[in-house]
Amino acid sequence: MASEWKKVSLREAGVSLIDCVHKTPPASLTGYPYIAIPQLKNGRLDLSNVRLISPEHFIEWTKKANPQPYDVILSRRCNPGETAFVPSGVQAALGQNLVLLRSDGQKVFPPFLRWLVRSPHWWEQVGTFINVGAVFDSLKCADIPNFQLPIPPLDEQKAIAHILGTFDDKIELNQQMNRTLEAIARAIFKSWFIDFDPVRTKMDGRQPAGMDAETAALFPDEFEDSALGKIPKGWKVGLIEDEFKITMGQSPPSSTYNEELDGLPFYQGCRDFSFRYPSVRVHCNAPTRLASAGDTLVSVRAPVGNINMAKDKCCIGRGIAAARHKEGSRSYTYYTMQALNEYFARFEAEGTVFGSMNKKDFLSIPCIIPPKTIISTFEKMAFSPDQHIENQEQQTSTLTSIRDALLPKLLSGEICVKDAEKIVEEVV
Repeated sequence: MASEWKKVSLREAGVSLIDCVHKTPPASLTGYPYIAIPQLKNGRLDLSNVRLISPEHFIEWTKKANPQPYDVILSRRCNPGETAFVPSGVQAALGQNLVLLRSDGQKVFPPFLRWLVRSPHWWEQVGTFINVGAVFDSLKCADIPNFQLPIPPLDEQKAIAHILGTFDDKIELNQQMNRTLEAIARAIFKSWFIDFDPVRTKMDGRQPAGMDAETAALFPDEFEDSALGKIPKGWKVGLIEDEFKITMGQSPPSSTYNEELDGLPFYQGCRDFSFRYPSVRVHCNAPTRLASAGDTLVSVRAPVGNINMAKDKCCIGRGIAAARHKEGSRSYTYYTMQALNEYFARFEAEGTVFGSMNKKDFLSIPCIIPPKTIISTFEKMAFSPDQHIENQEQQTSTLTSIRDALLPKLLSGEICVKDAEKIVEEVV
């Protein structure tokens, strides 16, 4: 029973703190992930937009803190107390204001540590030890090992870790499937609209592989010159404003923000962006600029060019723009915006303090304009995988809600392991 669980400090429980290097290495186009605070999301590492550092800098930055499987990465500033566990196979370096927590396995089962640091008891300790600063609240490295937490017996730790891990494994499987589905659709988009593979194949007198004759007939068998180089004959060159409606975000007064679900989901910037859809953290009861369900969300400030899709009607702040194809082609818009990363990167590099892009900048980006029949055909082809992604994301949201509801109850002893196991059998 929870009443019998002994409350001890992390230090007494054999959980050590490993500090990071307090400087930032230069970014690299290839190399190893350099984890910063934004990569810590809902207890997991989100490496979709992670910065990379060179192998040489990776070696230097991991001499002091080298993340190992089941370690917990902890943020000391900005979001003090926020954590993410290190899965097997991840090789990464830690950014500033992050530390590692590592169990020796004697009193805390290593796979259980990730759940222990997400319990209500953990957040009570964060509130007790937090240092309220002029700019950022923070936790001191010297204080964290003194956190007092109730530690269940090892056999219960293992059972709890298994239950919560079962939910997490299903969530991760859904996410892997969704990443695969998106990669397939993105590859087809690239083949058709960037590399022009069907045109090149027809120029060689061959039938495009994996494409029926009706679809193949939509593509020409020759190129012509344009301002953007060789493009398929009959296609056009224009600007983003010719093909897409762009809505720039505008931030309402902060007094209209709330966490009580009053109003519409509100996204100020890309902080809440995830794999496909942003996670809802804040609502706004007096929205000024709106995005519709299915619109592509593009971050236009610090950084420029991160992409997500609006799951529902939402309010967008000044760090985000919403894009929608004028013919309503949802998938085509999403993959087109992803393909503009080279242009977005230019605005990111031009910022004196941080990158930004205004509406005129956005609308003036050049683009190739295919015939509407080809866009429509791609949209029909992409509908099935994109719909499957949406359904899987909804299931993931449900599983996440159940897991997050079980976590504090299991960690407080309010619900016993056997009852939680029945819930797992019913929903996973």
